[in-house]
Amino acid sequence: MEKYLYLGLVFGALTVGQSQAQADQGDWLVRIRALDIQPRNQSDPIQALSVPANAITLNDKWAPEIDLSYFLLKNIALELILTYPQRHDVSLNGAKIGTAKHLPPTLTVQYHFIPDGKFRPYFGAGINYTHFSDVNLSVPGVGQLDMGRSSWGGALQAGFDVEIGKNKFINFDVKKLYIGSDVKLAATGATISHVRLDPVVLGVGFGWKF
Repeated sequence: MEKYLYLGLVFGALTVGQSQAQADQGDWLVRIRALDIQPRNQSDPIQALSVPANAITLNDKWAPEIDLSYFLLKNIALELILTYPQRHDVSLNGAKIGTAKHLPPTLTVQYHFIPDGKFRPYFGAGINYTHFSDVNLSVPGVGQLDMGRSSWGGALQAGFDVEIGKNKFINFDVKKLYIGSDVKLAATGATISHVRLDPVVLGVGFGWKF
């Protein structure tokens, strides 16, 4: 993660300058990014199975993303972050026990520090809703497992746009999403653990202002 941040900041610093294409109230900014999703993977111990804490993990994942930003004011924008459901491998003590999908639309309020500059850093905070689907988990001797289907949590964001042409930008972005889910016995619905995914999401892509 530190490598991505360092390279991004160096690139931005080298391209600082003034821009002719200014961000104004009422503007739309559309970005397409490639994401590296890195779950934190913290989980409660499962006493009945003698499973220690943090034994339930989801793999890192690359994914596409599109986001729409609307400038309420010159420095303040709303950003809606969208992708399609992402499938992750789920492991218990390092052994794969199945797969699950999650869909994490996120809405943030951003403050853009230099909306008229060529290098345009911003910070955002907001809310994340995650829906889990297609959960297919099985543990030998235990049976099928399920996950809670909905998670609400906070979202933090920092990044910057660098203008490369009129109304065209390269974007670097880092998000922290707070996502959790109960792990349950499918047969009874009894909760046996709670998983905190809380991923760091690194993004790089292109943007267009309208």
